[in-house]
Amino acid sequence: MRLFGSSGIRGIANVDITPDLAQAVGRVLGDAYGSTIVGRDPRLSGEMLAFALISGVLASGADATDAGMVSTPTLARGAKAYKCGAVITASHNPAPYNGIKLWNPDGVAFDEAQQEKIEAALERKSSGHARWDKVGTRHTRSDLEELHKQAILSIVGDANLKVVVDCGSGATSTITPAVLREMGCKVTALNVEPDGRFPARDPEPTEENLELLRRSVRATESDLGIAHDGDGDRMVAVDETGEFVGGDKLLAVFAMREVKTAAVVPVDTSMAIDEMLPKAKIYRTRVGDVYVAQEARRRNADFGGEPSGTWMFPRVTLCPDGVYAAAHLVSLVKETPLSELVAKVPRYPILRGAVPFPPAARDAVSRTIASAIKGVDGRVETIDGWRVSFDDGWFLVRLSGTEPKIRITAEARTEARAKELYEIALSKVKAAA
Repeated sequence: MRLFGSSGIRGIANVDITPDLAQAVGRVLGDAYGSTIVGRDPRLSGEMLAFALISGVLASGADATDAGMVSTPTLARGAKAYKCGAVITASHNPAPYNGIKLWNPDGVAFDEAQQEKIEAALERKSSGHARWDKVGTRHTRSDLEELHKQAILSIVGDANLKVVVDCGSGATSTITPAVLREMGCKVTALNVEPDGRFPARDPEPTEENLELLRRSVRATESDLGIAHDGDGDRMVAVDETGEFVGGDKLLAVFAMREVKTAAVVPVDTSMAIDEMLPKAKIYRTRVGDVYVAQEARRRNADFGGEPSGTWMFPRVTLCPDGVYAAAHLVSLVKETPLSELVAKVPRYPILRGAVPFPPAARDAVSRTIASAIKGVDGRVETIDGWRVSFDDGWFLVRLSGTEPKIRITAEARTEARAKELYEIALSKVKAAA
């Protein structure tokens, strides 16, 4: 069974993700790579796991630098001065979860080959301990957030807008509002006390979790609302009318501005992007920011993004940077209201859902779904799960890389057809789960 999913190692803290595991990963990182910088989001188990991972790096004989609580893009950017970086985070997952995500110096998350080497080393227990006088040295850094902030401000311009920012009590609480204020915005900040219990709302910035943000945008007559997940690699928005603008629409808005020759998106992305960028090459990958970033680098793409709300601007950084994305969106809205930008995006009904399954049955569920999909009359692609395309729409069935869930997406040119395709997919999933 693989330890890594589509977004690093993730599970319930002190059950799946333990100090023993974190220390073992740290020893492997120190042994295989060397100097490692470590950050965390504000989850209650974060300090415990960060200290354990750092001790593992030190035990291997390598130096470790503790960056404290920082957003994931802040740490990923800071990794360029080290052999690798590690973030203790479960991103958008609920408070009981935690995890480990690993970064290369160029801001791209560890790829599958790197992950497999770490898993193999953990299984062999091949990383030992340095002699007593050869252990590593622990350092601290408190300047990464300021460096991240100044890097963004050097690119974006001023903006005299009213913006509401909901940080969800996560790691962006200390950076996104500050960046937007220095841009010249009048910022109303919601949930900006870092709290690993996430008392105000679930960390995932979905429409149902952002009712306070929507109401606040309307009440303050603001130009824009911004929301992050727990670690800041995701960003979604609310327009000036209080309407939620999710990942599919934001992806198209960014792509219209950024893309000249090529864009990279995962297989669950709306077909609208193909119609909006007829002269550009659209590359589709497995779901997960690491796959999008790798392909964006390989294809020299102008932009990469996911409907989940992660955005990559390769000319700036290859890590999914929700803080930069927020500032960049403010720059766009300064010129044109978000509702008008979204109005240019073709609108096709798209349905998303998920069905849980027992984690131990993953392989059996996968085989059953594969067999069931064979009976569907459509064009089947297996880049990630099973995407079945028709002349008027498509559906996707895939096993989540971060949770024991089967995710279902269906899109079509009419609502009736989207529902029909979703029900077809759901029937195959229910038979398997």
